[in-house]
Amino acid sequence: MRLSTKGRYAVMAMADLARRQASLADGDRAVTLADIAQRQQISLSYLEQLFARLRRRGLVTSLRGPGGGYLLAKDAAETNIADIVLAVDEPLRATRCRTQGKGCMLKGERCITHDLWDEMGRHLESYLASVTLADLVAGRLASREAA
Repeated sequence: MRLSTKGRYAVMAMADLARRQASLADGDRAVTLADIAQRQQISLSYLEQLFARLRRRGLVTSLRGPGGGYLLAKDAAETNIADIVLAVDEPLRATRCRTQGKGCMLKGERCITHDLWDEMGRHLESYLASVTLADLVAGRLASREAA
């Protein structure tokens, strides 16, 4: 299973925002999407679409005017990666079933591999929910693998 660019780019941009906010002395200075777009090599118009969704889900706040931009709505340690991916409407499922309780086969039956992909999707969501922006920015993921 592979995440689309929506989910990957949203996580990249949020990690950039978290890193930038952590490095600023006052911690309250907003970061512009143009700066994030340049550093992460993501289209500005695409980031605008993603951040509109992130703002609606309460993960970022926006400031207008001079010095405006975006801030994390909560601390990086309280923002998990699953929330970011889900905020941009990226489903964390690996089955091809479109509705809950209904299978992907013509007559609504589940395919023979349904339980495998369903369980994998649950593991993926659980893993992404266990990782915070703070973990990502601090580089703690590599050390988790060694443990």
